[in-house]
Amino acid sequence: MSIVVIGINHRTGPVQLLEKLMIHETAMPHALRDLTLRDDIREAVVLSTCNRTEVYVVAERFHSAYDDICEFLRETSGIPTEDIAPHLYSQFEDEAVKHLFEVAAGLDSAVLGESEIVGQVRDAWETAMNEGSARSSLNLLFRYALEVGKRARTETGISRSTASMSHAAVEMAEDILGSISGKRVLVVGAGEMGEGVAAALSREGVAHITVVNRTESRGAALAEKVGARVSRFENLETELSAADVVIACTGAGSTVITRELMKNARVGIESPLLIVDIALPRDVEASVGELPGITLRDLDHLSEWAQRGIESRASEVDQVRSIINEEVERFNNDQVQRQAAPLVAQLREVVEGLRTSELERFSARLGDLTPEQRELVDTVTKGIAAKLLHTPSVRLREAAGTPQGERLSAAVRDLFNLD
Repeated sequence: MSIVVIGINHRTGPVQLLEKLMIHETAMPHALRDLTLRDDIREAVVLSTCNRTEVYVVAERFHSAYDDICEFLRETSGIPTEDIAPHLYSQFEDEAVKHLFEVAAGLDSAVLGESEIVGQVRDAWETAMNEGSARSSLNLLFRYALEVGKRARTETGISRSTASMSHAAVEMAEDILGSISGKRVLVVGAGEMGEGVAAALSREGVAHITVVNRTESRGAALAEKVGARVSRFENLETELSAADVVIACTGAGSTVITRELMKNARVGIESPLLIVDIALPRDVEASVGELPGITLRDLDHLSEWAQRGIESRASEVDQVRSIINEEVERFNNDQVQRQAAPLVAQLREVVEGLRTSELERFSARLGDLTPEQRELVDTVTKGIAAKLLHTPSVRLREAAGTPQGERLSAAVRDLFNLD
């Protein structure tokens, strides 16, 4: 069996395709059950964010699993396979492990080193564990991935400066306009991304921030946290007409700002308006950018803008890659040693069975012993068995995954008649 990843991200596919392939958290349990019911897939974790949808599986056969995952993506998105396949990447074994570690470290993000991805990797893994689709192999892999993400951010400067999508959206707006400190900024959405945007705006010294959210209480809580004002979602058109900058980041899953809504909001207004849409699926209808005076930027633009940060932090990237290479090797060693564990456990089970059966066979002759003496005999025989098994167990673990390990395993199976 092999660890395989097949996916699409901000580098390989346009935002129009990414938003259709994105799997909402409410649909994730069904998606995981669907994957693990397929013949060649034993375990599965799906990582679906605004930058990527990736399927990690433990597969019996690579090509069959690839076909299964393509079919899965077609069924969940409604997009023909021939339209998806050109944008997919696939990797297996060491390359799949390395890819996940790069994702967790922020090397594969639109914003280099962004910190939000670590939580997204953790959430994807936890959902899979809850659904029973992540077991021994993927549990070990994702545990290592989170450790890589932690090491990358504590041992290097990969996350300094712009380290989140929300922060990058604010920086890009500032870059486009020269300054946003005196602008009236409307934040549409008060979820995790909206909170990050509002915090970044506050740090930049923006004095006029308005938060609009479908759940007014959540919007009010965010507004209070950053010293902004809150407005009802029903007043969105009015708030759009008063804004200089709009950052849209809801988790609505469908268009929130339509061309018609924006046309009505802009009646009699000639001042320019910048809209940055960092939601996926997108919050803003693409044709809004065609209206006079409106500049619309989305995740594709943000990804292009954020590439500037890669060159300035090239040395940090090299350090992170060194960490990833160390952790890939450590993961492989751990995985190999765990492969010896079932044989060691089986050997110990056989020896324990022999020990207890022999004690039972001589139980009549031990009948005159006191309970304390019987317990002493049990303890002594257990100790002898443990000492005899210690060295073979260590040798099997140390040699696992090598030709010598295969020879030792075969010898143990033959000597003790193990299946």
